[in-house]
Amino acid sequence: MTTETLPPAPRDTVPQLRQTYRQGKADILQQIDAIKGSPRAIHARLKALARLTDGVLQQLWRQADLPDTFALVAVGGYGRGELFPYSDVDVLLLVPEGTPLDADPTLKTAVETFIGQCWDVGLEIGSSVRNLAECVAEAQADVTVQTSLLESRLLAGPPRAYKALVEQLAEALDPQAFFSAKRLEMRQRHQKFEDTPYALEPNCKESPGGLRDLQVLLWVAKAAGLGRTWDELARRGLATPLEARQLKANEALLSLIRARLHVLAKRREDRLIFDMQTPLAEAFGYKAQIDASGHYVTARRARRVSEALMRRYYWAAKAVTQLNQILMLNIQERLDSDEGGEPVPLRPINPRFFDKGGMLEVASDHLYLQQPHAILETFLLYQTTLGVKGLSARTLRALYNARALMNAAFRRDPVNRATFLQILQQPEGITHAFRLMNETSVLGRYLWVFRGTVGQMQHDLFHVYTVDQHILMVLRNVRRFFIPEHSHEYPFCSRLAAGWDQPWILYAAALFHDIAKGRGGDHSDLGAQEVSSFARQHGIAKADADLIRFLVAEHLTMSRIAQKEDLSDPDVIAAFAQRVGNERRLTALYLLTVADIRGTSPKVWNAWKGKLLEDLFRYTLRALGGGTPDPHALVEARKREALANLALHAQPHMAHKALWDQLDVSYFMRHPADEIAWHTRHISRALAQRPADASTTTVVRARLSPVGEGLQVLVYTRDLADLFARICGYFDEAGFTILDAKVHTTLDGCALDTFQVATTTLAEHYRELTAMVESELPQALNTDRPLPTPSRGRLSRRVKSFPVVPRVELQPDDKGQRWLLSVSASDRLGLLYCIARVLARHQVNLQLAKISTLGERVEDTFLICGPNLHIHREQALLTNELMDVLEDNR
Repeated sequence: MTTETLPPAPRDTVPQLRQTYRQGKADILQQIDAIKGSPRAIHARLKALARLTDGVLQQLWRQADLPDTFALVAVGGYGRGELFPYSDVDVLLLVPEGTPLDADPTLKTAVETFIGQCWDVGLEIGSSVRNLAECVAEAQADVTVQTSLLESRLLAGPPRAYKALVEQLAEALDPQAFFSAKRLEMRQRHQKFEDTPYALEPNCKESPGGLRDLQVLLWVAKAAGLGRTWDELARRGLATPLEARQLKANEALLSLIRARLHVLAKRREDRLIFDMQTPLAEAFGYKAQIDASGHYVTARRARRVSEALMRRYYWAAKAVTQLNQILMLNIQERLDSDEGGEPVPLRPINPRFFDKGGMLEVASDHLYLQQPHAILETFLLYQTTLGVKGLSARTLRALYNARALMNAAFRRDPVNRATFLQILQQPEGITHAFRLMNETSVLGRYLWVFRGTVGQMQHDLFHVYTVDQHILMVLRNVRRFFIPEHSHEYPFCSRLAAGWDQPWILYAAALFHDIAKGRGGDHSDLGAQEVSSFARQHGIAKADADLIRFLVAEHLTMSRIAQKEDLSDPDVIAAFAQRVGNERRLTALYLLTVADIRGTSPKVWNAWKGKLLEDLFRYTLRALGGGTPDPHALVEARKREALANLALHAQPHMAHKALWDQLDVSYFMRHPADEIAWHTRHISRALAQRPADASTTTVVRARLSPVGEGLQVLVYTRDLADLFARICGYFDEAGFTILDAKVHTTLDGCALDTFQVATTTLAEHYRELTAMVESELPQALNTDRPLPTPSRGRLSRRVKSFPVVPRVELQPDDKGQRWLLSVSASDRLGLLYCIARVLARHQVNLQLAKISTLGERVEDTFLICGPNLHIHREQALLTNELMDVLEDNR
């Protein structure tokens, strides 16, 4: 619509226009919220909002008293003629050549007044003022500007000026260069989102498989003159009619999700963040059959309301990802053909496949329909054919159309089973092959039990991927242990992997370790049953099948023992060694455990967890070899090594004796030799310098942790009932996170405690931090003031959306002398300190603390003793108070 065609209208005031716009927008938002059935109705609502905005802008333009030679052009997403509820309204003020805005105050004021009134009306305006030459120059210099101008509409002003803009932009546009730039831009955007559409809080616009991937297709097609709509692309042979229907259906669903996100948030919000997922799901109607715990009940199992919607989103994003690959390859081929380039030569691989410029090409569009065995052969050739780096558009399309062939009979076919096992057992290409099989839906259709994990959310606060993506991430991590180029990442794992003869056994265990997640019951046991069935069906030897089953059934055991039990206790090591059975199983379980923890979230793995696992591996290996020395021999060996270390620091002869005479066997069992020497060096010096009339000495020393992460802090002082609580209180106030605590009481009643602490500012300021701890912590301990009030921080969005049910367990150890206190809850600032305060009130002595933080969930284990713990009433009071503390976290 131009100024010549605008109907005469009264000159409404800005307040009147604002009221008209607000009411009209409110009506459209209600209509969006009321959409039922097919999501395709969303397009009419988005167009209606664009038309409403057009009318307001045109009214303001008429009243702006700008020259008749100026034009108002809608660009960007608004230029498409569809406007999301809180998206920017992008416009271009196209001015004639030589218009002196800066030199003409009246004209400049008129432009600023127009833009200001747009804001006053309530439009989220994004504006630029350029002449024709500037538009062309900016478009040539910046592909983002070029893309924005590619989608434009004339709102008001002379059509001739707009027509000149379109023509000159078309002349300056190089379709091949534009395609390359948008493809690179898309790859960079995908990398920003870790190349997966399956993040637990995806961005429905920018993430892989989101709306932006669909828009890129239309942009490059329009730039190449190949069509502006999905139907036009289908008519030109770039998409099949089925693909066009799929594209339109998924575009509508993603558009409706994005529009409703805007409506719910009352602002521009494109992320499906946790606290939006449930109300969004309810807006889609996922609220029938809600049970008492708030879960959406299906015929097969109970699921969360949000999970039902998110699975629908993930399947749509997956389809968009597949179709984007197919059409991008087709458009590239059409561009290359239009440029007059030579056709890409086809190199025969076998009668069914060609190598087409590094892409695997089917010999016929109907290959899979005629020879279903070729479906899995595709991925075997992808792994084994030198120079092949992907699948061609023709192959991807053929796989997309062959999905229905992969039925129960296909899965039972002996040839297909043999091919799948070959894929699993290949020395190279495992990660890429299985990811590609998942992206093309082949993995879930052949391995039917895997299909249940696709898009399956995990509500445990530390997995950041859906189950299928976590499984493939763990598979990738295992594979990297066997690749020399990655040996610097985890050298010990790489050394173990170098001596492992059958990597495919670990790949199979990785593939099945979480395959039963979300089905109810123990997923480890269910997964072990599934992998046993898989092994029988695929003819895997019994010894190999037993090992894989063991790994799947026990894949959580090693991390649990390392992070929750006392590794200095020979009985703990002996029991784990008996459970593992032999060195081969131990090595495999260690490699799978490291890969699994690393595959949950970048935040979960740290060097301290790595050290605990490696210590457990080494202790168990020694036990399996029959080389476990008796405690006396181990203590003497550590003492000798510590004395050698002390000699290097010029420690006076026998200076250690005063301290060591007060230490029992358990101290030397729990601490490595270098730690013993560090303690001895500083405490002995302080004891030697202590005045004769002093009753005790407080020693606090800090150093960079030997495991390469955080600080290690030594505390030596007179023992107090609330000492652990005071130490935790200081670290809480100072902003440190406690990773581990070893608590020991000397024979003369002093506390000798060692803490592993971490802070985000450590790397740059560790010298200042060590000095701060050594100065401030003694002051916090040598005071009679009451314990400080715990810090209170806001709960994270994830904790609010998926709260952990608090749990407290108190059980005696095997000897009945000490007690094991296990605590599980959502994490929050100051939680450990709150727990320590309760223990102090009940005069509980702490001997060991294992602090395990899994994302936003904590699972802490404390080895405690106390005179009243054998009294049932005291146990009940302690656990009830701890539950009160944990429930305050909800």
